[in-house]
Amino acid sequence: MGRHDTYQKLIFFCLSILLLHNISKNVEGLACNWGTQASHPLPPNIVVKLLRDNGFNKVKLFEADPGALRALGKSGIQVMVGIPNNLLETMASTVTNAELWVQQNVSQYISRYGTDIRYVAVGNEPFLKTYKDRFVRATYPALQNVQAALVKAGLGRQVKVTVPLNADVYESGDGLPSSGDFRSDIKTLMVSIVRFLANSVSPITFNIYPFLSLNADPNFPREYAFFPKGGGGGGAKPVVDGSISYTNVFDANFDTLVSALEKNGFDPNKIEIIVGEVGWPTDGDQNANPAMAQRFNQGLLNRILQGQGTPRRRTAPEVFLFSLVDEDAKSIDPGKFERHWGIFSYDGTVKYPLSLGNGRPLVPAKGVRYLAREWCVLSTQAAGNGAWQAPATYACQNADCTSLGPGSSCAALDPTANASYAFNMYFQKMDHRRGSCDFNNLGVLTKIDPSSGSCRFPIEIDTSRQQMLKPPPRNSGASEANCRLAAAVAMVIGLVFSN
Repeated sequence: MGRHDTYQKLIFFCLSILLLHNISKNVEGLACNWGTQASHPLPPNIVVKLLRDNGFNKVKLFEADPGALRALGKSGIQVMVGIPNNLLETMASTVTNAELWVQQNVSQYISRYGTDIRYVAVGNEPFLKTYKDRFVRATYPALQNVQAALVKAGLGRQVKVTVPLNADVYESGDGLPSSGDFRSDIKTLMVSIVRFLANSVSPITFNIYPFLSLNADPNFPREYAFFPKGGGGGGAKPVVDGSISYTNVFDANFDTLVSALEKNGFDPNKIEIIVGEVGWPTDGDQNANPAMAQRFNQGLLNRILQGQGTPRRRTAPEVFLFSLVDEDAKSIDPGKFERHWGIFSYDGTVKYPLSLGNGRPLVPAKGVRYLAREWCVLSTQAAGNGAWQAPATYACQNADCTSLGPGSSCAALDPTANASYAFNMYFQKMDHRRGSCDFNNLGVLTKIDPSSGSCRFPIEIDTSRQQMLKPPPRNSGASEANCRLAAAVAMVIGLVFSN
């Protein structure tokens, strides 16, 4: 073999290493939900930086938020964009409506901003029993029309459709995963949807919430809601299902879905399955606190990083953590905990430690600007007359007081401190506007932080003067490692040519 041929093969080999390294970097990472139902949302560019700094390379949006989709352009983050339930009938009525939606919310962001949209989520948990069949008739035709619209736009291979469904669409008569089947009232519909998605090479998506299992049933075994430490046996009594022993409800729930698929003629190993939402809240309930959230989410992340599947399906599903940041404008009909699912607080600060693999801790948001360091509290002179009760009630009706109440982070406050908390939450939500700390002359301003113990009196984000960070260059997070590898390869080539 000639010296020239040796050099050519060596260069080809080194370049191949570089290419494979880049490919592996692109597929590694974590996925999460980014909700935007907040009175003072973090600027989208700051959120994108937060995602990248913490190794999230996939994100799910519940609607086509223009600011978020623009900020995600050329970020290296893959996107699942949602169509809200209130648009399902519109999407179902005619394919033209779906084509218009795809053009405005998918095609233009891909072509104009370089946003890497991979999925369209048609609806969100549309078959929840609490909706009383409101979206049952529209969901499947909406799914078909959106798929047809993507194909017509030339995006049929790049962008896939799915329907995020709640885990209540499948059930087990005896509580064992092996008895799983689709809910009887929607079984025919579910089979049609799964078949359509499988034929379209699109994923099926289901949301699983061990927290809700624990919270809804006072007799639910607490340890069964969490993942066993180290992957072995935990504190929960196993649920024995034939030759399989289940030590946590996540595995049992997921395998109930697997059984439902098998019973209806589907091979779960040949269908892409996404867990669209799973997580643990930190406030608003006795079972919602940072310690429990840290325990659950760290166990979840460990499984994701290890690529661990379940007893009946060894292939690990794609998992989207719920969620990135708290949202103070969400409905609290399910419970006060609904506003506290974030692994980060409303302002991108870290709530509790999480290891993201390779010794990486959570990194807080950068560049966040706040209102003046000032709080509104109940005047000490007014504390004894009881006149503060009605104003405090008014404040809580118009601001977020979900941290008050039994089991929550501010449960230890006395009644007058509760009033101060309510006053401040209203004052912050109103952006410190003149008169927003009046409350019939019962409120006063202070520059001394009234936070106490676990109860935080927040200062709100100043949305009027946020510094919009420039979008990071694509794959910038891996650039340093790539440069080191390139330098090493160049050194090898240089040594060979010098001989």
